[in-house]
Amino acid sequence: MIPVRGYDGHSVAVLGLGRSGLATARALAAGGALPVCWDDNAAAQDAAKAEGFLVADLHKDKNWAGISCLITSPGIPHLYPAPHPVIIKAWEMGAVVDNDIGLFFRSYGTPEWDDFEVLPRVVCVTGSNGKSTTTALIHHILEEAGRDVQMGGNIGRGVLDLEPASNGQITVLELSSYQTELARSLGPDIAVFMNLSPDHLDRHGGLGGYFAAKSRLFTAGGPDRSIIGVDEMEGQYLAAQLRETQGSGEPVIRISSGRKLQGDGWSVFARKGFLAEWRKGRQMASIDLRNIRGLPGAHNHQNACAAYAVCRSIGLAPRLIEEHLASYPGLPHRCQIIAEKNGVLFVNDSKATNADAAEKALSAFKNIHWIVGGEPKTGGIAGLAPLFDRVKRAYLIGAAADEFAAQLGETDYVIVTDLDMAVTEAAASAQKGDVVLLAPACASFDQFTSFEARGDAFVAAVNAL
Repeated sequence: MIPVRGYDGHSVAVLGLGRSGLATARALAAGGALPVCWDDNAAAQDAAKAEGFLVADLHKDKNWAGISCLITSPGIPHLYPAPHPVIIKAWEMGAVVDNDIGLFFRSYGTPEWDDFEVLPRVVCVTGSNGKSTTTALIHHILEEAGRDVQMGGNIGRGVLDLEPASNGQITVLELSSYQTELARSLGPDIAVFMNLSPDHLDRHGGLGGYFAAKSRLFTAGGPDRSIIGVDEMEGQYLAAQLRETQGSGEPVIRISSGRKLQGDGWSVFARKGFLAEWRKGRQMASIDLRNIRGLPGAHNHQNACAAYAVCRSIGLAPRLIEEHLASYPGLPHRCQIIAEKNGVLFVNDSKATNADAAEKALSAFKNIHWIVGGEPKTGGIAGLAPLFDRVKRAYLIGAAADEFAAQLGETDYVIVTDLDMAVTEAAASAQKGDVVLLAPACASFDQFTSFEARGDAFVAAVNAL
């Protein structure tokens, strides 16, 4: 746990008592603050009370006496589409509003750092797609290389639940737009911007607000090294804004998947399955990514470029990075290879909860038996039509089945009742060289509690074959 600094002896309100909220309350208490906790959910209130925390209804004026700061959980809206009433109350009471990310950067550096031979560093990864895989991949490479490294944020442990810094330690954080938008303190040593595609637009008031939330990690955070995906114009703009006009510090590394990057700056790009590092007009290294099973497809090659750039910035040699890229097992539910049976590959991409994410999975494989469906999102799968020639047969599940059947055109399909039956029928139809792919392009809530539960059910069905 990282004790929160700067609030010793002060009352601090905590809104939202999920994983990050309770971790925040504990870290505040460890730093000498008095957390005043609230959640609109009674079960969450009971969980906080069971740990001995003071729970008080922050909708009521009387419970704000002595409180000068409110820490809110990332999932609670603070501006769009409408701020939570407790956040409005904090504004009325003149209280500062922050989140656990702001507290982390406020508290991570301590006087003990003066005794370290090598200062700790923080790597932060943001973007629309690939954040989790890139964060886990960086952690994997550094850990395999023998570095002292820990991982958290939007993946794994909450930031305040991590260990206090030690000599030379590297902390790798995945940060969402919800987390970067509100944090009052940001200070990464290395920051990564993967890409940008429309998401959470209601929460950010449109695409411009979404990009602004992401870019705060760089404009407010001031990292020493910025690694920027430039496959969209927002990334190109951000890289140009951060690039120095003089000096040789090379503060920006541009990354791309699918095209060679021009210019004399530092760049890492993947093209036709090969990763290349260029610097000052010369190629410095090349890695063949095509047979790395944990990183299938162009989207994972972009993730590899980002992780490679981070590890090069930290000082790892290209061949050492290549060795540990090859051993990366992949994240659960993200193009995760489950098994191979009679020459048929079974892949779990339950995290593909929209058409954009499913597009990445369909692009990564051929001869696909596609398990698709669930609780539909706006637009369905019509936009994936250019990839339907990769699909040998679609197995439609859940509430979206009839809608998706009408969008598949000439693609062969069958409507099945549930995921278990889809796996059974797909496995029976698949031949050597085929891929049975779960990439639902839908939310899971018609049949499952989460995309993780859906992916676990797929894994269980495959293992039962």
